[in-house]
Amino acid sequence: MVNEKVGPAEARRPGGASNILTKPLPQILDEIEDSIKLADEAAKNAREATEEARNAGEKAAREAVRAATDAIAKVEKTSENAMQLAELIKSAVMEAAGVLEKRLSGKP
Repeated sequence: MVNEKVGPAEARRPGGASNILTKPLPQILDEIEDSIKLADEAAKNAREATEEARNAGEKAAREAVRAATDAIAKVEKTSENAMQLAELIKSAVMEAAGVLEKRLSGKP
């Protein structure tokens, strides 16, 4: 159980004495150096992960643009075909109306 009146370092040793006063300075410096190396490695890993995430995001964006461009091209082609069919229908209806009008008017 940790004594709430002493800090965490003091709670590690019986009697509440600090470990700092019992470790030799070279050992403390080695531990600090090891901690710095671990922190540097963690930062390097974080930079690499960030770069991978950025690359993945850029790739996903390129794929989304490509898919959207393909979809737009298909819609434009379908629209163009629909307009051509509408023009054909309009011409056919106009021709049929002209023929019907001639028949109804009795003109040959």
